[in-house]
Amino acid sequence: MKLWTAATPNGWKVSIMIEELIEAGVALDDVQVRSINLAKGEQFSDEFLGHNPNAKIPVLIDGNQSVMESCAILQYLGEKFPTPLLPEGPERWQVMPWVYWQAANVGPVFGNKLSYTRYMDNVADAAKAHPLERFGTEALRLVKVLEGQLNQHPWVAGDTFTIADIALYPWLRGWKWSKVDITKTPAVVDWVTRVRARPGVARGIAYGVPADEIDQWSDERKAQYRNSGAKIANPLKTS
Repeated sequence: MKLWTAATPNGWKVSIMIEELIEAGVALDDVQVRSINLAKGEQFSDEFLGHNPNAKIPVLIDGNQSVMESCAILQYLGEKFPTPLLPEGPERWQVMPWVYWQAANVGPVFGNKLSYTRYMDNVADAAKAHPLERFGTEALRLVKVLEGQLNQHPWVAGDTFTIADIALYPWLRGWKWSKVDITKTPAVVDWVTRVRARPGVARGIAYGVPADEIDQWSDERKAQYRNSGAKIANPLKTS
């Protein structure tokens, strides 16, 4: 099994999943992880496109099966290696709607908020004002939805840590970078802390990041992410 990925929220979903499966006793130590350099455009190579025509990380290659889209990979791994991370029966449908909710709502909204906050440096402030307000307001609304869920039970889909938590965590943990203030939703803040404390999660978010920068990037790395993010967000930018 091969994982082609990068140090982004969507990439970390799958690396966390792999490490949480290992924590659950699944033998996945032989997964071959390949870092895709997004700034250099490796995701547009013919080799990559042969496994994921959408040119986005991550992609999982399992024998002759290639799986694109991070949430689909979570489900694929959850079904291939049954654990409480993806329960069976009716409980599964307490989990899957939140996974889809992340893919359809949290990822796009937080991603757009991040892009306009950090990467759209060739767009005038006046032109960014509306998208920043729109995505900022919607991001806070989504955080309140999550707060309501976490006020009912410790994990997103109930009393057990599942792929719903895995799907959401990488986006919420970067709230300072995207400037989405979660401090007024204490259940979300507590959840972010509890998820981070899990050994599998700790190893998963370490993929592609130096050990001393897992929770706090250096100024150099912040500049690197701004530069690569700007290239991705502004594909027509020439400088």
